[in-house]
Amino acid sequence: MYAVYWLIASAVFLLVEIMTLGLTSIWFAGGAVVAAIAALFGVPFLVQMLIFIVVTCLLFALTRPVAKRYLNSRVQKTNTDALIGQTALVKETINNMESKGLVQLNGQDWTARSFEAGEIIP
Repeated sequence: MYAVYWLIASAVFLLVEIMTLGLTSIWFAGGAVVAAIAALFGVPFLVQMLIFIVVTCLLFALTRPVAKRYLNSRVQKTNTDALIGQTALVKETINNMESKGLVQLNGQDWTARSFEAGEIIP
């Protein structure tokens, strides 16, 4: 009977995971599935709880770093990343306070802002 409860709990954890998309409850779902399997073999409830906790912690510790790396690798880089650190020709005074500034880099004009807020680059 506990196996059904564990499977329902797993479904709820999966539903929460689908709704949040933040890797918040997927490990609990895995722990609940393993606890359900233990329940099918007649393991006492307290041992099922212990299995749930241990498996959840193991899944969290072993898969979260990999999952976070996979999710964070989806940051889309743009062509402007290649421009960082290059030298440009200032065509219009760069003034953050007036939101003005124009530079030429590799034959193209780009709007520009200074790194320091009050810095004016002639």
